[in-house]
Amino acid sequence: MAEQLRENPGFDFLMECWEDDPALRIVIKKLVVKFPQWSFVVADGVLLKPNE
Repeated sequence: MAEQLRENPGFDFLMECWEDDPALRIVIKKLVVKFPQWSFVVADGVLLKPNE
């Protein structure tokens, strides 16, 4: 849904999905790459905000 609307679903929501379902990690990784303006990164298998 976030990809279609191009809206940032929020870090907390993405983090919750990231922790709940390993399959969603793949989707979230692709979203992070596709929408760099959201300012989230995946490093060493961890979803992060750049300022953390």
